[in-house]
Amino acid sequence: MESPKLKKWGEQWLEEATIAQMQQAMESGKLTSKDLVLMYLNRIALYDHQVKSVLEINPDALHSAAALDAERQASGSRGPLHGIPVLIKDNIDTSDKMHTSAGSLALKDSFAQKDSFVAEKLRAAGAVILGKTNMTEWANFMTEGMPSGYSSRGGQTLNPYGPGKFDVGGSSAGSGAAVAANFAAAAVGTETSGSILNPSVQNSLVGIKPTVGLISRRGIIPIAHTQDTAGPMARTVADAASLLTALTGKDASDPVTLTNPLSETDFTVFLKKEGLEGKRIGLAWDGFFEKVDKEKRAVLEEVLPILKNSGAEWVGKVEIPSAEIDWKYDVLTYEFKPDLNAYLSQLAPSVAIRSLQDLIEFNHENAEEMLKYGQIQLIRSEETSGSLKEPAYIETLEFDFYHAAEQGIDFALEKDQLDVLVFPSDEGSHISAKAGYPSIAVPVGYTSNGKPVGVTFAGTAYSEPVLIEIAYAFEQITKARKAPKLGSV
Repeated sequence: MESPKLKKWGEQWLEEATIAQMQQAMESGKLTSKDLVLMYLNRIALYDHQVKSVLEINPDALHSAAALDAERQASGSRGPLHGIPVLIKDNIDTSDKMHTSAGSLALKDSFAQKDSFVAEKLRAAGAVILGKTNMTEWANFMTEGMPSGYSSRGGQTLNPYGPGKFDVGGSSAGSGAAVAANFAAAAVGTETSGSILNPSVQNSLVGIKPTVGLISRRGIIPIAHTQDTAGPMARTVADAASLLTALTGKDASDPVTLTNPLSETDFTVFLKKEGLEGKRIGLAWDGFFEKVDKEKRAVLEEVLPILKNSGAEWVGKVEIPSAEIDWKYDVLTYEFKPDLNAYLSQLAPSVAIRSLQDLIEFNHENAEEMLKYGQIQLIRSEETSGSLKEPAYIETLEFDFYHAAEQGIDFALEKDQLDVLVFPSDEGSHISAKAGYPSIAVPVGYTSNGKPVGVTFAGTAYSEPVLIEIAYAFEQITKARKAPKLGSV
């Protein structure tokens, strides 16, 4: 950078800076939001060629930052996110100069006509939407065997801890890799089943997969309405809690949010160092721990005893009746077609893709670019009626709710009177996803070759306050996260 000030701050301070530290720097007049945007743009220019996490930069980012700086001078800060640069996943609508494509070249020219609920909430909180992140195409519901982080529009996103060596995780791969590489203060990902938690674990991040209903899905390219949700991905629990506070709320256009009892909650009040004290914690072991590779397991076996000596009541291994059940994913197959068709039908008239059938035909006609890994999931969904009347759908939906909630998370919590379950890595994310329940991933360390390792805390519906208390206290004890080492241009 040419500016000596920005060069110094960018090299000596920006990496791993927290949202609170950024606010302090702006409030004291040492930095501006425009400075932060410029420093992050510089980092993206220097290092994103190694990671390929950012699809496009918001052309309005610098002007938005300057406007927020002027507002701070005139009337003060709106709150913790005022002037903070945030990245968002490429399936989240923004009514600006950026595209929303779900990583697909089929929608490469699609501009959303309205902001999503998420974008509205970010702008209202004073955040600067810095850009869009790459993702596994169609949120990894296009085919089988597609690598995490691959899309026809953005190519292959890589894990900054081991580009080409470690899985980047999906489908919020770009959001995970970008925040891990310090290309923004935080990012928004989306999850249907593991797509926030998995890349958070793989990239040594804190990821919060909220209760379905905490955040409106309006304006997000869908997979399945019973499981979809957006959520924060950040380097610390405190940063994730600040972002979650800004994103939550009720929205009449998304009826499930009307069940939300936490819509006015400031989640940062649950950042308590003593948050583990008196909490009853059970370990989801059988059916989960054996799925973690040997090196990660060794790290977990060193870290988990910390919970026993933290002031929490350590219950140890607990039973989840559905741990070994033969899960199906028919719900996603049946819900994808009507949900996606409804979204595509609302796009600007200039966009030719108006239905799932149009998408399949576009991919077939442009097979060399579009079908590197096929589109079997899209075809399976198109073969359904789209009416959601099939007995197989209704039976599987009820099966999932019963075994994920009543005979899953809730059974384990109630049987041993637990506050939370802890899962190794992101194992068990599918159970919380099918129940619509919240989880939070937290880094715990690294294997001998530098691969990130994490754990996931899971609870019942709208238990985010308890999860944040426990995750924050655990994070303060372990302080496990380290920044990845990225080379220069």
